[in-house]
Amino acid sequence: MKISEIYRMDIYSDEGQYLGDVQDVIIDLEKGEISRLLMTPWKSAKNDANVVLKKKSILYKSVKNVGDVVLVSGPTSSKEEPASREEINDLSR
Repeated sequence: MKISEIYRMDIYSDEGQYLGDVQDVIIDLEKGEISRLLMTPWKSAKNDANVVLKKKSILYKSVKNVGDVVLVSGPTSSKEEPASREEINDLSR
């Protein structure tokens, strides 16, 4: 699947809770993989990077399935593993 196909997909928890839709993705270039799905456009979130990463993002490792919708484990994965200061600094540049 291409990353462009994920944009605008609805995101649901495995409990059936609607969480939002994919507005942007964060890619870890060193690992060559998606690290987070954002439910707000990154361009508009630069001033509030910490808030967006904590409250408006889903860790990609929490994604169970991508089909017609994105299915993730739990109501929100950002609470499981908060963004590190290094990640926030890297993304704020």
